[in-house]
Amino acid sequence: MIGIINYGLGNVKAILNLYNYYKIKAKLINSKNDLDLVEKLILPGVGSFDNAIKLFSFSGMRDEVEKFVLERKMPILGICVGMQILGLRSEEGNENGLNWINGKVKKINFRHQKLPLPHIGWNKINLTKNSKIMKGLDNHYFYFLHSYVFDEYEKEDQIATFEYQDKFTCAVNRNNIYGVQFHPEKSHNAGEQLLINFSKI
Repeated sequence: MIGIINYGLGNVKAILNLYNYYKIKAKLINSKNDLDLVEKLILPGVGSFDNAIKLFSFSGMRDEVEKFVLERKMPILGICVGMQILGLRSEEGNENGLNWINGKVKKINFRHQKLPLPHIGWNKINLTKNSKIMKGLDNHYFYFLHSYVFDEYEKEDQIATFEYQDKFTCAVNRNNIYGVQFHPEKSHNAGEQLLINFSKI
């Protein structure tokens, strides 16, 4: 059973509908009491870093989810801002992140000519490391919507990059913790494959 953490942010229904379509068992997690029988977790997100971490903390689920992830080593997938709050902190705000992955979030900074921000639309990803969640997805296109990226992380945690004039990280993995900057639930076939891959980890 995959638990989709419903703390007020993210396209939770789209993810749930996709799993239902493929007859993969999934449910929305609205409180810590819903975590029973869950084997994997998804932490979606849209919007700002500070708002996301505050909502997750205020939801009453944070401490219990942390036990599942850090003590029981349950696989978890952070999506967009859900990925960013896995790190230490962000230039976007003042709140501390979850500190589950040693990394910081910074605003996209171009070395040469500046491109529009936020970065919106389809972009190809390139795998930098083999990872079960990215199986069969090298050079595939995913949908992005963001102005900040995961940075200053331990290099062995990076599993995929994308190019928007410069090269940036778009996916990380440390042990049972996964994060993607793009939106698999909006990325058609490639996104569906990623979510299916996660269900098999």
